[in-house]
Amino acid sequence: MATDILAELITTKDNFFNALGAFTREQFNTTPLEGSWTPGQVAEHIYKSVAGVPHLLGTDGISADRDPALNVAGIRQMFLDFSTKMKSPGFVLPSNEPKDLVVLTRSLKEAFTATIDTAQGKDLNLIIPDFEFPGSGPLSRLELLNFISVHTQRHTHQLQQIRKLF
Repeated sequence: MATDILAELITTKDNFFNALGAFTREQFNTTPLEGSWTPGQVAEHIYKSVAGVPHLLGTDGISADRDPALNVAGIRQMFLDFSTKMKSPGFVLPSNEPKDLVVLTRSLKEAFTATIDTAQGKDLNLIIPDFEFPGSGPLSRLELLNFISVHTQRHTHQLQQIRKLF
């Protein structure tokens, strides 16, 4: 299962960058519809969501007193239902400032690479006591990686929909 989620993360990362690469520098900071995010804001949101994950994966985990995959199905179902609108917590909301496409893309690639590299050497069944997912409590490393994957897939879909508006 560990190799499955890591392979999925690599594919998810590649798909996200393919979707992001479809925008020009001008489009990157352009709002396609009133009240929606720019492609740059979507990218910043994903960066804020992924950047701290290598640190979380590197913290001491604790043995699970439950199935370490208990929350995987629910997280996947929630985030892959593109018909539902979600509200992001404040700490991962993007700013309204213009984004530099090259700098943000580089930072995102570094964050994804560090996440995947760190995960490869870890026991994904351990619980991360320092990170709680709303409604689920502390997640296992496996659950966290599944969240990163489906959350990124959700925003890849968002970028693909935004692209159709340009």
